[in-house]
Amino acid sequence: MRIGIMGAGSIGCYVGGRLVHAGHDVVFVGRQALGDEIAEHGLTLSSFDETLEVGPVVWSADSTVLADADLVLVAVKGLATASVAAELAPILSPECVVLSLQNGVRNAEQLRDTLGPRRVWPCMVPFNVLRMGQGRFHQGTSGELTTAADLPPAIVEAFAGAGLPFHEAPDIEAVLWGKLVINLNNALNALADLPLKQQLEDPVWRKVMSRAIAEGLAVFDAAGIRPKTFLPVPPWMVVHLLRLPTWLFTRVARKMVDVDPTARSSMWEDLQKGRQTEVRLLNGEIVALGQTHGVPTPVNSRIVQAIEAAERGERDPAATEALRACA
Repeated sequence: MRIGIMGAGSIGCYVGGRLVHAGHDVVFVGRQALGDEIAEHGLTLSSFDETLEVGPVVWSADSTVLADADLVLVAVKGLATASVAAELAPILSPECVVLSLQNGVRNAEQLRDTLGPRRVWPCMVPFNVLRMGQGRFHQGTSGELTTAADLPPAIVEAFAGAGLPFHEAPDIEAVLWGKLVINLNNALNALADLPLKQQLEDPVWRKVMSRAIAEGLAVFDAAGIRPKTFLPVPPWMVVHLLRLPTWLFTRVARKMVDVDPTARSSMWEDLQKGRQTEVRLLNGEIVALGQTHGVPTPVNSRIVQAIEAAERGERDPAATEALRACA
């Protein structure tokens, strides 16, 4: 099976690198600057308990190298999904399977609309990967990939052999909405400018996250959406867990998910590198649904405004403090 990574950034390099380490034929498509970095230093992957020296990989800035791919993993930012689908449509073979590893809930649908006969599956990636420089990528939080129950067995076996077992869910759409709820914290982590573990130990930031999630759940209820998180508790319970005293919250949270002290959100990394973020597909999704269904979303609206200002280089500490005051 020949595997292509379209949009090889942090997630793409980590997942693709594990597949290479397991012996699979993988070609990475991404920014040439990152390809040059990996060519110089090799690709190194780390997580809580292991480090994998992958070494050199096959890299291209030209997506036409995916013409003979049997499986393509789409890992571009969600705002680029439509343009990437249009780019891939004349390239991929009709038999090619496409797996979306992206944040947001509508990417697989967008890919299907443009890619025609190709089979497209959404895949929920629960863990965070941070680019550390010199070809190093670190998995900072725990969790298993989740996808639909009808994914071809050969793909399931390939990922399991690479240390990336799938949890198969018949209600994958509910899982994607559930991840979006948890991902509402991506923007808060970027605004806090703190490692994720340190941010979650701050009771004020946790209360703001709780309010953002509560708004999201109210919007989902009005829209008839029933989210299912990858955590071992239902979404509504997350709202209450975040408001526990810090000593109790940390004890409970450790039983649900492991968080490395270095972990930060991908949105934090985007702001550091001056890139457009996915806030419109995360907190912005809540704001848009709230407007459609007449549900107020003041906290998520403020979050979107603060991130958009930061994207323009107009980061305002007062806006961050106003958010914390929402707690």
